[in-house]
Amino acid sequence: MTRNRQIALVILILTWAMAPAYAEDGQSDMEAMSRTAANPIANAISLPFQNNTDFGLGTYDRASNVLNIQPVIPFADGKIVTRTIFPIVRVPDLASESGTISTGLSDIVLTAFYVPSSGGVTWGVGPVFQFPSGGDLRGTRKWCAGISGVILVQPGDWTLGALANNVWSFAGEADARDVNQGSLQYFIVYQLGKGWYVNSAPIITVDWEADSGQKWKVPFGAGGGKLLSVGKLPVNLQSQAYFYAVKPDIGPDWQLRLQAQVFLPMPGGGE
Repeated sequence: MTRNRQIALVILILTWAMAPAYAEDGQSDMEAMSRTAANPIANAISLPFQNNTDFGLGTYDRASNVLNIQPVIPFADGKIVTRTIFPIVRVPDLASESGTISTGLSDIVLTAFYVPSSGGVTWGVGPVFQFPSGGDLRGTRKWCAGISGVILVQPGDWTLGALANNVWSFAGEADARDVNQGSLQYFIVYQLGKGWYVNSAPIITVDWEADSGQKWKVPFGAGGGKLLSVGKLPVNLQSQAYFYAVKPDIGPDWQLRLQAQVFLPMPGGGE
């Protein structure tokens, strides 16, 4: 069994095995926290570990892997929410049936959202910065900046929203390719009760510098998860599968996403 399949099996087993971890009198707290987990700019400190494995790359159907460690930290009573993504990547050698070109940290991305008080619609907007921490083999070798925005509503058991950004390079190594790339992630979450939910949150990406017909990766799919308790800490476990309806010529066929998100206590006893 490959390492990626082992990780998938462990998280799926934990999701099911820990499902009855709550007593009935804790269901309301669990369901409220599950709604909070569906909001990417909620006033809550969390530490998500999101693992994305793309399958079917290149002539030899290789697999690549990205583990995003992305702490979310609110400030000023939730009016400022930061999200920093530390991507740990494995880049396969697409020219052969086996082998890895490089494994390690890719370019770090920092976003700071301003989240004003609002009524039924929650939204945030702010700058996004990308740092050339991936080096020659795992990154762009460019310093990048841009803008990011998120909007969502939570009517009843639903969470509906979208998160988008675009970055442009402004400095870096002269021989490195210019960066002009964006992403759009729409998310649909339906709460089933007792912390269970189904969801769809594909990440659509575009490389505006790529050749015609090679710019877009557009996945479709869905999955689900559960908000449970490990000791006193809420933990959100989920898994999804996506197929790529649009992709570059050597792009992947489908993606498996596994995520474990730990919620940490707020200073002063907040959410």
